[in-house]
Amino acid sequence: MYSYRVPLQFVALVLAVWLAPSPPAPVLVSAAISLTDALVDIEQAYRASGGGPVRFNFAGSNVLARQIANGAPADIFISADLVQMHYVERAGAIKAGGFSYLLSNRLAIVVRPGRPLGGSTAQALAATGVKRIAIGDPAAVPAGFYARKFLQHEGQWEALQPKLLALANVRAALAAVENEAADAAIVYESDAASSSKVSVAFIVPQQMTGPIVYPAAVLERSRNKAAAQHFMTFLRGETARTIFTRFKFSPYVWTH
Repeated sequence: MYSYRVPLQFVALVLAVWLAPSPPAPVLVSAAISLTDALVDIEQAYRASGGGPVRFNFAGSNVLARQIANGAPADIFISADLVQMHYVERAGAIKAGGFSYLLSNRLAIVVRPGRPLGGSTAQALAATGVKRIAIGDPAAVPAGFYARKFLQHEGQWEALQPKLLALANVRAALAAVENEAADAAIVYESDAASSSKVSVAFIVPQQMTGPIVYPAAVLERSRNKAAAQHFMTFLRGETARTIFTRFKFSPYVWTH
């Protein structure tokens, strides 16, 4: 009778594959779209330091909050304002008060290169040469909400209504100037820093908008809490702080 003997090396290889630990699950981060460039760089630094895999879902904070409230998988939520964080809090996705202030930002007025505004105040947006002004939708998008507060503070909200182009998120507002669909846009300072296709006309003082904060939280239903907490700690560390600062964010050092 013919017999077939399996080589011991093959058996050892099969056992090694079978017994090998599964790769770590990625930390799923739902983050405001204005954080895209900074977080991509931070993730690279995190992996270089020995951290595990991280996967991002970037969108408007209002979109992300509703995804999370409806059960979308995520381990961490970073919003561009408190309104959306409180929304997921009321939905039970995080503990009451279970978030921290991670970052601050400012608004910037951007224009096409070589086409400066005639001044550094909201009144300059009323000039006849400015036909369209792109902003995030004030009814839904944090950047749009802050833009409205700024224009109301300066008494220009009603006067500029015919010029305003309300878009789905702040990066869409930035892109409108980049592709010449708008003459100016009200975006975050960090968005302006990410683009070589726009020029900053002026930065809006924070007293005209109120504090622009980015709260962050590990979700209650996270299946990867230890890794999520580890990445959150990295986000508050010196390496991440340096990257955030390069992209014109101001990291917070205290918690809610």
